[in-house]
Amino acid sequence: MSNEETNTSTGKGTALRFAEIVKRKKVEYHAGGSTQNSVKIAQWMIQEPHKVATFFGCIGKDHFGEILKKKAEEAHVDAHYYEQNEEPTGTCAACITGDNRSLVANLAAANCYKKEKHLDLDSNWELVEKAKVYYIAGFFLTVSPESILKVAKHASENNKIFCMNLSAPFISQFFREPLMKVMPYVDILFGNETEAATFAKELGFETDDIAEIAHKTQNLPKENEKRQRVVVFTQGKDDTVATVGDKVIMFPVLDIDQNDIVDTNGAGDSFVGGFLSALVQEQVLEECIRAGHYAAHVIIRRVGCTFPEKPDFR
Repeated sequence: MSNEETNTSTGKGTALRFAEIVKRKKVEYHAGGSTQNSVKIAQWMIQEPHKVATFFGCIGKDHFGEILKKKAEEAHVDAHYYEQNEEPTGTCAACITGDNRSLVANLAAANCYKKEKHLDLDSNWELVEKAKVYYIAGFFLTVSPESILKVAKHASENNKIFCMNLSAPFISQFFREPLMKVMPYVDILFGNETEAATFAKELGFETDDIAEIAHKTQNLPKENEKRQRVVVFTQGKDDTVATVGDKVIMFPVLDIDQNDIVDTNGAGDSFVGGFLSALVQEQVLEECIRAGHYAAHVIIRRVGCTFPEKPDFR
């Protein structure tokens, strides 16, 4: 189940595909959604205290919505959902063959989030004001860019950390305008090599060198000049690229036997979750990346974005 995902489809056709998959294949159900995965991983890495992270999203008043609420509670995440009757809770079929994956998402309720009916409520905005670090996936630009801007501006004006993810190539291609409205407020930007390349092409960087793209992205206009933007691009099994001060540094990922890889779905979300777990504990960038690498290393050896009871991270 998903609050946001990559390849989107709509309505009845997707529902029929899902029904056909369930009939023909052995199916496992996992609570998901890009940002929600990252938040769960961050809480898992931190362990205690519980409910370090607060999550906002949109679900339907249905069975899957109840499962999401239950799973958030089990993960010790403080989830506050906007519940509505227009659309059912979003779902996503992740079809895995070897180490390849294909996603078919029915965003449904994820497209129904209403700023004025949720984020703007005093009780919810008070939770935003209490936070010190914010993370929003780029997928949400397709739903409520005004919500993103409100949070981003609050972070900038109060010298808090605002993080965002490029999330998918289509975000840079088709939602460039809202993306670039938010970019001046972004303190930490995540993405993978494909998303970085598309972003660079859309902005006319005239380079396909990931390190150079990271440097150029870091130097885009920024509102809060007290914080230098940090850009972090993962590259699967290849080195993670990150800006450290005015330099761009490569960080090797953890070695893994390719036969141990079960499911790469959620690897990027898990990296972000691990990174955030160290960030909120005020660790240096190198340690944040190390935590991200560890989290992704654990998750790709399991089905879905799932994890053992406790991390073995030192």
